[in-house]
Amino acid sequence: MQGRMQVVAEGFSKVAGARVVWGLAGWLLAVHGLAVWAGFPEDGRWHLALGLSRETVAAGPWRCFTYAWLHGGWLHLALNAVFLLLIGAGVERVCGRACLLRVTLAGVLGGAVGHLLLGGVGEGLPLLVGFSGACVALLLHTTTLSPDSRMWPVPLSGRSVGCGILLAEAVLALLNPQLGLPLLGAAGRWLERIGLGAWFAVGHACHLGGGLAGWLLARWLLRNRVTLERLRRERARREAREAGRG
Repeated sequence: MQGRMQVVAEGFSKVAGARVVWGLAGWLLAVHGLAVWAGFPEDGRWHLALGLSRETVAAGPWRCFTYAWLHGGWLHLALNAVFLLLIGAGVERVCGRACLLRVTLAGVLGGAVGHLLLGGVGEGLPLLVGFSGACVALLLHTTTLSPDSRMWPVPLSGRSVGCGILLAEAVLALLNPQLGLPLLGAAGRWLERIGLGAWFAVGHACHLGGGLAGWLLARWLLRNRVTLERLRRERARREAREAGRG
């Protein structure tokens, strides 16, 4: 019991030291708090200013990034913030702050591309908000770099978790009736009739795009045969430089 508590304490200590991750979480909290104070979600101007759809991106391509700043509600924000802290802290600690920012940015952009391509057709494409594309990118980056590690709290390897997430998000994205695919769309409409339509309220296309972006970045790193020992050496060098500056 004492050993388990020590592991938990060490985990909290590592999360607490992830400065960039805390900065990102603070930024998301500040933007959402400001939006709520100014009348969000009743005030649709926030959606039009930051949210992503084909209409809004045509008026301003920057919405491929700003959509991630806004969330549908406090629960949506809390889930993404907790995910960011738990997964992002590990990426920042092992791979460095620059890598964390690259994966986050790629996940946001990948999520935007996935939503625009597979989120729906015509007026069936909903307005997208949320940081979940970046969160899934961070998770897939982690599982790809550490395919044999166990992913707490599930007793599965990183490889199994990563493949399972990508497969599930791809299937759910393609089943979305708003996409209008002949056979898969019919299956999606059947799921709606039996009361499972809430599945399609989630941005699975965004998750798929973000996850693929995180996976691709990890594969790019692995081209140089990144090993755990190499990551540890690079981490030791970074910590030595930071200690020297301190």
